[in-house]
Amino acid sequence: MSSSVSSRAYRFFSGFSLVYTLAVVLWGAFVRATGSGAGCGEHWPVCNGEVVPRAPSMQTLIEYTHRLTSGLALVLVVVVLCVWGLRTHAKGHPVRKAAVFSLVFMLTEAAVGAGLVLFKMVAGNESLARAWWMAAHLINTFLLVGAMTLTCWWAGGRERLMLRRQGLTGWLVAGSLVGLLVLGVSGAIAALGDTLFPASSLAEGLRQDVSPTAHVLLRLRVLHPVLAVLVGALVVFSAAMVAKLRPSAATRRAAMQLGVLYALQLVAGLVNLVLLAPVWMQLVHLLLADVVWIVLVRLSAAGLALGAPRLPVPSSTHGGPSFDYRSSSPTRRG
Repeated sequence: MSSSVSSRAYRFFSGFSLVYTLAVVLWGAFVRATGSGAGCGEHWPVCNGEVVPRAPSMQTLIEYTHRLTSGLALVLVVVVLCVWGLRTHAKGHPVRKAAVFSLVFMLTEAAVGAGLVLFKMVAGNESLARAWWMAAHLINTFLLVGAMTLTCWWAGGRERLMLRRQGLTGWLVAGSLVGLLVLGVSGAIAALGDTLFPASSLAEGLRQDVSPTAHVLLRLRVLHPVLAVLVGALVVFSAAMVAKLRPSAATRRAAMQLGVLYALQLVAGLVNLVLLAPVWMQLVHLLLADVVWIVLVRLSAAGLALGAPRLPVPSSTHGGPSFDYRSSSPTRRG
């Protein structure tokens, strides 16, 4: 197989692996939303003490299916994506590092999933410790998806990142990424509250949120819509600024996509609230959150790339400091 054909094949497979992983993530959310996390009892990796459960209940089938699909995702990333990436890309190529990080985060994803079962952080567990586990699970999932997104991005021949001397662009990107991680954690906690303490009406749900005697998960739930608006404003503003400071087709396209997707995400969140968080709407909401994250990672990779074009700043005509078009460091004209 020629190098160009192998490169196209790897790029296609990396994209397929990312899409498949997103499907596994959504099925994991379905497990949580349906209360099926204890479907295999306290056993892992076996299910109720059996490799293949006999006469399984619906909850067992849901949880067991998640384990099978997660295991296949692990094989795709470990055996194929990572090994193939290391074998077909020269030393120092960014795909190699992204593929290795994909492997690492897939392994930690499996470890967190096992911990949820073994430490009984599933089904009707209402402890605050479960919220911490959910936060760790969400952050790891986002890091996994981000690493796989970068694997796809660099498999397409894009330039590597340059993190130093990025100035305002670097701060905007970092703030947006951290903001979405915090928002994702608050969303995971809110979804857990919706699952454990379902409301019969919107009014009842609002009373739960503000009641001083409500469970801590319900009192934390009210933070999510507030953060959604604030973080959304930061992300959309930052995307527009990055597209201006690093003008390229990739940054402009990603900034436009982020604006549209985040608007859809806010609408989905409102619908989810009004409909009292039905399972299907929770999955739509999560899918949009993952896609927003993917586009932000692509924007970051394009804006911080080694050869990314920079907004030219007019030079001073009086010997003062100026900024070179190719660098963010100040230079002095003699």
